[in-house]
Amino acid sequence: MTDPIGYHIPTAPDSVSGLFDSALALTSRLDLTEALQEFVETARRLTSAKYAALGILGSRGETVAFHFSGMEVSEAERLPHPPHGSGVFAEIPVNAPLIINDLASHPAFQGWPEQHPRMKNFLGVPVRIQEQVYGRLYLADKKGGFDDDDAANMVMLANAAAIAVQNSRLYAESEDRAAWIAVSQAITTALLEGTDEEEALELIAKKMRVVSKSCTALIVLPSVGDAWVCEIADGYEAENMIGLEFPPEGRAQTVIREGSGVVVDSMTRTRTMRIPALRGYGPALYAPMMVQGVGAGVIILLRSRSQPEFDLADLAMAESVSKQAALALELASARHAQDVAAQIDERAKIGRDLHDLAIQQLFATGMQITAIREDLESKNGPPDVIGLLNQAIESVDESVKEIRHIVHRLREPDANVVVVERLRREASLARTSLGFAPSFVITLHGQAIPSDADNETVAEIDNLIGADIADDIVAVVREGLSNAARHAKASSVGVTVSVDEKEVRIIVSDDGVGLSPSRARRSGLANLAARARRHGGGFELARGEQHGSVVQWWAPLG
Repeated sequence: MTDPIGYHIPTAPDSVSGLFDSALALTSRLDLTEALQEFVETARRLTSAKYAALGILGSRGETVAFHFSGMEVSEAERLPHPPHGSGVFAEIPVNAPLIINDLASHPAFQGWPEQHPRMKNFLGVPVRIQEQVYGRLYLADKKGGFDDDDAANMVMLANAAAIAVQNSRLYAESEDRAAWIAVSQAITTALLEGTDEEEALELIAKKMRVVSKSCTALIVLPSVGDAWVCEIADGYEAENMIGLEFPPEGRAQTVIREGSGVVVDSMTRTRTMRIPALRGYGPALYAPMMVQGVGAGVIILLRSRSQPEFDLADLAMAESVSKQAALALELASARHAQDVAAQIDERAKIGRDLHDLAIQQLFATGMQITAIREDLESKNGPPDVIGLLNQAIESVDESVKEIRHIVHRLREPDANVVVVERLRREASLARTSLGFAPSFVITLHGQAIPSDADNETVAEIDNLIGADIADDIVAVVREGLSNAARHAKASSVGVTVSVDEKEVRIIVSDDGVGLSPSRARRSGLANLAARARRHGGGFELARGEQHGSVVQWWAPLG
C-alpha cells in the first residue's frame, strides 16, 4: 500500500490502526497550540524517536514558533535559539521527507549549537498547507535509525496536522469574527447613547486592541496646522505614544491619503523607521478612518515581536470598525451643530415670548396707570399720588425698552454687546461645567480693570480690539475654559485677557492634571491655532510650572 506521494505505508494492523486513530484525533483539535503540541508528541511516540520538534515558519522562512517533545523545558531554555533552517534542516525538500541516519557524516552538517543535545540520526518532514510549507517536523535519535515506514507514517500524520491547522484557523476566524461583531455593536450602542467624541474614540481604541490581541492601539487624527498626531492611545506605553507626530511621507499618512489599510509583518525589521518609538514592536496593522471617501484619521494596532502577524481577515474587520470611529467624529460634529441650532431656536422662542407676553402685559399695565393718573388729575387728586403714578409709568416704559433691547440681542446674539461683557459672560457660564467659578481678569495697558469699570474704559477696550477679532477672542476664552472643564480635573482655573495698543493676549491656566501639550484635540485646540493664524498671531499649550497646563493665545492689534 502506498500514499499519494508514493511512500510505502506499513500494513501491520496495529500500526495502521494507531496511525489512523492518532490522525483522526489530531484533526478534531480546534485549539491550534494544543493541536501542534499533540502532533509533536504523537510523531515521537509513533516513531519511537527520543526527540521531536516542530518549527513554524514565518513569511520570510524564519522560525516564528517552536514546539518540542522529549526534552525538558529547562534544557530547551538553555538553547540559544530555535532552528534557523540552515545546514541539514535546509536540505529538507518542500514536498518530501528527508532521512539521515548518520548526521555527523552528512556534508551539510554544521555541528551542534552550545547546550544542544548530540543526536545521531534524523528524519525531517515538511508540513504543507495549500502547497505552502507551514512548518517542518524534526525527529531525532531513534534506535536502529529511521526507515521508509517512519517517513510514510509521518507524511500522513503531517497531512492530518495540516487539516488540524486549517480547522483551527477557521474556528479561530469565526471566534474572532464574533468578537469583532460584538465590539462593533458595543461601539454602535455607545454612539447612539450620545457618548462624546473623545470617550467614543477611547472606547474604540481599547476595544480594538483587546479584540485584535494587540498590545497597543493608536488613533492618529489631524492636529494643529498640517500635522497628524496620535491623540488617543491604549495599552502598553500608551502615555508615551500620545503626541507622536506622523510625517507626511510615512505609512500612516499614506494610508490616510489612499484610504486603504495595510499590514506590516514586523516593525522591528522595517528598513525605514521614521518614528523610533514604534521600532520595538512586531506586527502592525493600519486601518484608515474614512468619511465619505476622505481620510479622517488612521487606527494603528501594534503587536509584540513574539506575537503572530496580522492577516487579511484582521485587516477587513479593523477597517470596518475604523469606519465607526470616523462616524464618531462625524456624530460629534453633528451634535455640536445641533446644540448651536437648539440654542438659536431657544433664543428665538424666548424673544417671541418676551415680545408677545411680557411687553404686551407691561404696555396694558402702563395704559391702566395712565388712565388712573389722568382721572386723578381731572379731579385735582393728591399731587404726591399723581407723582408716584408718573414714576410708575416711567418705570414701565423703561422696562419695555429694556425688554426690547433683550429681544434684539437674542435675535442677533452678541451683535451689540461690548466684548468685556461677552467675556465675563463666558466666565460666568463656565461655572456650571467647572463646578466652581474661574478667576477672570481683564487688563488694559497692564492695569486690571474692575468689574464696575466705567463706560469709557470698556469702550476703549472695544475700540482697541475691534469687531473683526472680537468673536475669535470670545471663542478662544470659551474653548480654553471648556478644555479645562473636560480634561484638567482642576480645582481652580484662571483666565487673563491683556489688551494694549499692540496686541491682545489670552492666558488660561489650571492646577489640574492638565491637557497634554501634544494632545491637541482636532475640534478644539487646533481651532485655536487656526484663529490665531487668521490674525497673524500665535498659540501655545504648555505644562504649568508645577502642575496643570497653560494655554496662551495672542494676536496683533492695530
